[in-house]
Amino acid sequence: MSASPQPARPATAGAPGRSAAEIRRDIDVQRQQLGTSVEALRGRVAELTDWRRQAREHRNELIVGAAVIGFAIGVRAMLRKRR
Repeated sequence: MSASPQPARPATAGAPGRSAAEIRRDIDVQRQQLGTSVEALRGRVAELTDWRRQAREHRNELIVGAAVIGFAIGVRAMLRKRR
């Protein structure tokens, strides 16, 4: 057991003894910040999941990858024919 008792609820950033108006104002500020964060996250998710843009930006890598895979499949098919 520890010497100091644990608080019953988590500590908040505000000072104790705040008025109801201050608490409401803090809640409104938090809501605005949360709304902004959610919108930014939505935009980022849309950007990362846009496969057409990703394919445009990484076109050369996709072409090289397709060529390597095609070559590997061709070599494997030729080796199977020899058997």
